[in-house]
Amino acid sequence: MELNKYSKTVTQDMTLPGSQAMLYAIGLTEHDLKKALIGIGSTGFDGNSCNMHLNALAAEVKQAVWGQELVGLVFNTIGVSDGMSNGTPGMRYSLVSREVIADSIETICGAQYYDGLIAVVGCDKNMPGSLMAMGRLNRPAIMVYGGTIAAGHWKGKSLNIVSAFEALGEKLADKLSDEDYKGIIQNACPGAGACGGMYTANTMASAIEALGMALPFTSSNPALSKEKSNECAEAAKAIRVLLEKDLKPRDIMTFEAFENALTIVMALGGSTNAVIHLIAMAKSVGVKITQEDFQRISDKVPVLADLKPSGKYLMEDLHKIGGTPAVMKYLLAKGFIHGHCITVTGKTIEENLKNIPTLDFEKQDIIFPIEKALKKTGHIQILYGNLALKGAVAKISGKEGDRFKGTARVFNGEVEVLEGIQSKKIKEGDVVVIRYVGPRGAPGMPEMLKPTSLIMGSGLGKSVALITDGRFSGGTHGFVVGHVTPEAFDGGLIALVEDGDWIEIDIKNHQLNLLVEEKTLAIRRSHYKPMPLKVNSGVLYKYAKQVKTAADGCVTDED
Repeated sequence: MELNKYSKTVTQDMTLPGSQAMLYAIGLTEHDLKKALIGIGSTGFDGNSCNMHLNALAAEVKQAVWGQELVGLVFNTIGVSDGMSNGTPGMRYSLVSREVIADSIETICGAQYYDGLIAVVGCDKNMPGSLMAMGRLNRPAIMVYGGTIAAGHWKGKSLNIVSAFEALGEKLADKLSDEDYKGIIQNACPGAGACGGMYTANTMASAIEALGMALPFTSSNPALSKEKSNECAEAAKAIRVLLEKDLKPRDIMTFEAFENALTIVMALGGSTNAVIHLIAMAKSVGVKITQEDFQRISDKVPVLADLKPSGKYLMEDLHKIGGTPAVMKYLLAKGFIHGHCITVTGKTIEENLKNIPTLDFEKQDIIFPIEKALKKTGHIQILYGNLALKGAVAKISGKEGDRFKGTARVFNGEVEVLEGIQSKKIKEGDVVVIRYVGPRGAPGMPEMLKPTSLIMGSGLGKSVALITDGRFSGGTHGFVVGHVTPEAFDGGLIALVEDGDWIEIDIKNHQLNLLVEEKTLAIRRSHYKPMPLKVNSGVLYKYAKQVKTAADGCVTDED
C-alpha cells in the first residue's frame, strides 16, 4: 500500500529539487522522504485555558507519529476564546474563526501535500473548523480533542466558567458580596481544558466522537489526564491504519454517522451551536443535514444526562463513570445508534463499544435510563412562524415549560441589554428581543451568554424569555430561542418588533410568532430602513458579504 500518495509529489519528483532541499533543511533524511507526511494541526495558544496546553499535546502526537514510521510535522492555526470575548465586540470573531480555521488547515495541507492530518483542538469553533477542512481535503484524518477542564471551587461550591458570568448578575442584583464575586472569578477555571459542562466544546467533541472522526473517549478524557496523553499515542497508531486502509473522512462522515452525532447531542443535552456546526460539517462532505433532521432526532431521542448548564454535573464526572462511550453503548443497545458506521479506528462503532463496561444506573445519577429520562424528547426544538420563516432554534430543558407569551422588550445589541437590566427595564413576563446580532448584522453572530447569564444571575431566569437572531453559548439555560432567520439585518420580522408587542413561543406546535395585526406591520414595513453594514473592511466585512443564513450553517464557501 502506497502511504505517501500525496507527499510523493514533492518528495519524489526529481524536477522539484527545491522542495526536497527545504525538506532536508528541516532535518529529514533520504529515507524520511519516502515516508508519508502527516500534518499535525494545533490551535494551541497561550491566551486561554481551553487552548493553552494544545501545543504540548501536539508535541506528544508528533513523537508518536514518528514512532509509527511516519513523518510528523506540526503547524498552527488560530483560535478565539469564546469565554474571554463573550460580552465584547470581539465575540463577533468567534464564529468567523471557524471559517478561518477550516480555510487555513485546508490551505496548508493542500499546499504542503500532507498525506494525512491529525488536528489537536480545544475551544468551540476549533473542532467544527478542523472537521470542515478534513471533509474538503478528504485525506486520512483524526481529531484529538484537548479535553475538558476540572471543576473550580470556592467556599465549598463547585464552579465552572458560567459561574463567573452569572456572578455578575448576582452582584448587580446585590445578591453577592465583593469578596465572593472576586473569589468566584479567581477560582472558576483552575487550569487547562475546555469549559467543563455540556457546553459547546464538550458538545462538539462528543458529536465528533459519535460521528466516528475521533477516537473513543476523546470527548470525556480530561485535559490533564494520563488518558489524554495516551490518546495522543493512539491517534498516531490510528492514522497509520487509516493510511493503510485508505479510509477517508467521506467514507466515515455519512448521513447515518451524522444521525449518530445528532443523537448524542440530544441524549447529553448539548449546545444549540451543534445545529449550525453539524450542518456546516455535513456540507463539507456533500451530505445534506438540515434543521428538520435535528427536529426529527429530537422527537425520538430523550435527554438522559444531568449535565450543566441545566443539570448538576460536569464532563469530568461523566468520565468517571465510563465517559461518552458508555453512553453510546447504552444508546446502541436501545436502538438509537447505527452500530455499523465505520470510524477512525478502522472498526465500526459497534466494534469500538464491544468491550466498554455497561452503565450501572444504581451507582450513579449522571446518566438516567430511558424509562426515567430527564426529558422524554430532545431539548433542541426547531421553531417556525412569522418571526422565523426559515426557522429558529430553541433550547428547552423541560424545566421552563413549553409555552411563553409575553410583551416584547427590544434591544439592538447586547450592550443595551446590560443597561436594561441595570435600569430594571426588563420585567417579569417580558420576552427580551436582541436583534441585529445575526451572521450579517453583527457581523459574526455572537453568542448572547452575557445577557442570559445576567438574566439568570439577577433572578429573572424563570420569569422572562429571550429571542435573538444571534447565537447562544452552550452554557446558556432558560427559555431561550436563537438563530432567528431571516435575521433583522436581512429585513426579517424581528426587525419590526416594538416594545410592548405580544410574542408567543409555542414549543409543542413549533411556533414563534409576533402577535401584531398585519395592517400595523405593513405600516412599520413602509417606514423600515435597512441598517448599513457595521464594518467596511477586514475579515468581518468579507464574512458578512459571503456568509449564508443560520439555517444553512453560516457557511461561506457556497454560491
